[in-house]
Amino acid sequence: MRPLPPSALLLIALSSGACQAPAPAPPRPTAGPRVVAMGDLHGDLEHTQQALRLAGLLDAAGHWSGGDTTLIQTGDMLDRGDRTREVLALMRRLQGEAAAAGGRVVALLGNHEVMNLQADWRYVSPGDLAGYGGEAARRAAFGPEGEDGAWLRGLPVAHREGRTIFVHGGVTPQAAALGLEALNARFHTALQGVDEPDLLGREGPTWYRGHLLGHVTEACTDAQSALASLGAARMVMGHTTQDDGHIAARCQGAVLGIDVGLSDHYGAHVAALELRGDDAWALYPAGPQDLPDPP
Repeated sequence: MRPLPPSALLLIALSSGACQAPAPAPPRPTAGPRVVAMGDLHGDLEHTQQALRLAGLLDAAGHWSGGDTTLIQTGDMLDRGDRTREVLALMRRLQGEAAAAGGRVVALLGNHEVMNLQADWRYVSPGDLAGYGGEAARRAAFGPEGEDGAWLRGLPVAHREGRTIFVHGGVTPQAAALGLEALNARFHTALQGVDEPDLLGREGPTWYRGHLLGHVTEACTDAQSALASLGAARMVMGHTTQDDGHIAARCQGAVLGIDVGLSDHYGAHVAALELRGDDAWALYPAGPQDLPDPP
């Protein structure tokens, strides 16, 4: 018997389903306000810019191109990398440019911002010091009247957008019971030296890792409790680095971890989170991926 030609074999394979291409991802929604969130930047200007361009927020000249998009950065803009000064200057500048275009840039405090405001420089690189012109110049820049210090002292520690809470580390049920406004107010009071160990310590919103690292049953119970107190359905946080460079989803999408290790120090994984209402997508250089959404 003569062998079948390749074209016939291909038709047989296709009809049997053996060579079917993977189903395409559902289309990303285009209706409703667009929110983009980015995790830890750690003084890496180049990969920060790459992530902003991936999300369509930065043009070739380095200016805001996101229109009315809201960008939320969940803290740890500084330390480890050498270009802290430039990263902070970029975020401040984009705040003004976004506002002029009808958009917003919301930056949050992370544990590294707090450490620097408290003169804890253990993760400051020699290149970072050089970028400021030396230790004295950097210390002045982070003081209450300095260009960076004054701006950082005015940032919130947690932010709500729609049904989503954004925070650096995580909001425990105990912290959530304060309410979002009181949580931000008391955190800033703690920064001024008032004794609030639960807010500035390991259980506080800039350090807590339980929602992403705790046993899933307990972690999801605590996350749902905190979200219920805050009247929200999802919590988005950085701080806990995802070694695979992908956004982590837990608790049926109620918990998302967006510290993908963007900086060179953690692997230079470029990514961002996009939200349209409750619909969440991970943006990667290889293409967007749909993420689970809470009910």
